Amino acid sequence: MEQNLSLYKIFNCVAETGNISRAAKELYISQPAISKAISKLEQNLEVVLFTRNSRGVHLTDEGKMLYEHTKSAFETLQLGEDTIRKVNELGIGHIRIGVSTTLCKYLLIPYLKDFIIKYPHIKITIDCHSTFQTLELLESRKIDIGLIAKPEQLRNITFFPIAEIEDGFVATKTYMDNLKLRESEDNFDVFKSANLMLLDEENITRMYIDNYFRTYHVETNRILEVNDIDLLVEFAKIGLGVSCVIKDFVREDLKNGTLIEVPFVAPISKRHVGFAYAENAEPSESLQKFIDFFQERA
Repeated sequence: MEQNLSLYKIFNCVAETGNISRAAKELYISQPAISKAISKLEQNLEVVLFTRNSRGVHLTDEGKMLYEHTKSAFETLQLGEDTIRKVNELGIGHIRIGVSTTLCKYLLIPYLKDFIIKYPHIKITIDCHSTFQTLELLESRKIDIGLIAKPEQLRNITFFPIAEIEDGFVATKTYMDNLKLRESEDNFDVFKSANLMLLDEENITRMYIDNYFRTYHVETNRILEVNDIDLLVEFAKIGLGVSCVIKDFVREDLKNGTLIEVPFVAPISKRHVGFAYAENAEPSESLQKFIDFFQERA
């Protein structure tokens, strides 16, 4: 078949024009070369493809059968070429992003809005998972890039930061006032006395806070685990307890007094949030545009 590919192109053109001389003009080759190619193809297939008369050539039944296939094949090739041109002209592509619900809401969406305006033809798929799950998806190449809070160790991952986040503890003023009324002023320990609301143990933020507790020997008695930071904020607002949240995402609540910041044992170090992708993977053109776009704004 490989030897017949050029012959099929000539055959297809002759079948469409119905005339060897017109096919020769379209293909920029001589009439004898056209006739020789058709004879060669007929010889290879051991069938007669055309009948010839003074007006031109006509497909035989076998020729009509072959033409249906060559026509479909060349139309498919043409469609492929047109698609590639469109991809290049419009910048069509696809990026799969892994991100937690919280980082998606507060960090990714504001940036993504401007990216989509600049590159409207790049398809975006978003998978919402924890940082550790996102790293697993990167390793298995099920996503192209992830927005994560930087863990202590990154293996085979390229990471570039786009923001810093700061953890903190918040509650309503009413909850704190009532908590102090129930406890002895001399022995009051907010972390030991309060209903402490934290993310679940598999979350990287929870691990960071647990390490903070160990470092400063913080004792806790009542812990309520939640898997969504927005719920932690809402639970704190209704006076259910003290929530560990990312302060950057509750600035307005702290400013208007809906929530107050609970004093810490010691300051909690800020953390980096950024994009991560497999360091041994060659970024697609679309992904490279995405990376460049965010690095310019970091």
